[in-house]
Amino acid sequence: MELAQVLGSVTATAKTESLRAHKLLVVQPLDPAGSSPRPAEVALDTVGAGPGDRVLIARGSAARQPPESRAAATDLTIVAIVDAVDLVDAPPNAPQPTRTRSK
Repeated sequence: MELAQVLGSVTATAKTESLRAHKLLVVQPLDPAGSSPRPAEVALDTVGAGPGDRVLIARGSAARQPPESRAAATDLTIVAIVDAVDLVDAPPNAPQPTRTRSK
């Protein structure tokens, strides 16, 4: 799994049946310090994430392990919304908690 930041959404009115029940979001992979080492990508959302959220993403065959994405045509799935990242000796620009979610 990797950390990522949700940048926005993708609207696709014509898509394969396995994607119709899912939201597609643009995510920016992050390193532990919060930098963006790679280009943004599109991920299947299984947890109700939104713009500004920090999330965990799963790639490849792991992206199809959650029941919500098992039959979906995906190789990148959002599997968690991150509340906080705690690092020992964290650099000053390390990720901070994202928005507070009600349970």
